Amino acid sequence: MKLNKLKRAGKNKSFIKRFLNACLFVFLLIMAIGACLYIYMNPSMRSVFPVKHVSFIGNRHLSDDELKTLSGIKKYESMFLISNKEVSQRLLKSPWIRSVIVRKEFPGTMTIVIKEAEPFALLDTHDHLFLIDENGKLLEEIKDDSIPFLPVITGDPYRESKGFSEALKLAKMMTDKGFSLETNYIEIILNKPHELSLTIDGTVVKIGSGMYEEKLEKLIELEEEIKNRGIRVDYVDLRFADKAIVKPVNNEVVH
Repeated sequence: MKLNKLKRAGKNKSFIKRFLNACLFVFLLIMAIGACLYIYMNPSMRSVFPVKHVSFIGNRHLSDDELKTLSGIKKYESMFLISNKEVSQRLLKSPWIRSVIVRKEFPGTMTIVIKEAEPFALLDTHDHLFLIDENGKLLEEIKDDSIPFLPVITGDPYRESKGFSEALKLAKMMTDKGFSLETNYIEIILNKPHELSLTIDGTVVKIGSGMYEEKLEKLIELEEEIKNRGIRVDYVDLRFADKAIVKPVNNEVVH
């Protein structure tokens, strides 16, 4: 009997402790909401804990000034009135920004950690030139002469959506294989997946769809043989699983 009473007493104490903790949490929440409402309703109090400094971490492509404009944070605005969620949502509207963490560091600093998208390739639509990420998302239109060295995908991604998806896979595999480091120009021509082709430093390669790793390894082997034999190449055809075709400029086909 005594043991049961002790158990019941222990349960009652645990319940009371949880109840008091819940009451304390609700009290503090009400106080915080009340303080925010009081500050919001009283203009004279809106300068409490004003923002004096906004610090951005992780940005390389977007400047601090650009991020400040995107964030909508105003200098000397009370930190109590700034919604971390709304700041994040405003920043995430930029295609360059993949994730955001907003921190308030009282008494007057907002710290924002940015994870940016990385330029993966150039999309040439004949009328416009864009930087795109590895998923094909447009990051920024290039309007000056400072064009970075990246694989170029040429064509209309909306008309040839399946071909565009395959072109992105091919560009990624070429980057993984180090082609971007060893060549001066890579252009992937958008078309139907089975008609996909590319130009590497002036050499046309008909590559088709799928098995890109195997095809690129075969291309590396062929390049060494072509160089050793001094062949002037019109195009290389890698669309067939069991063979590769090298067509020299003098119309002689080499298997």
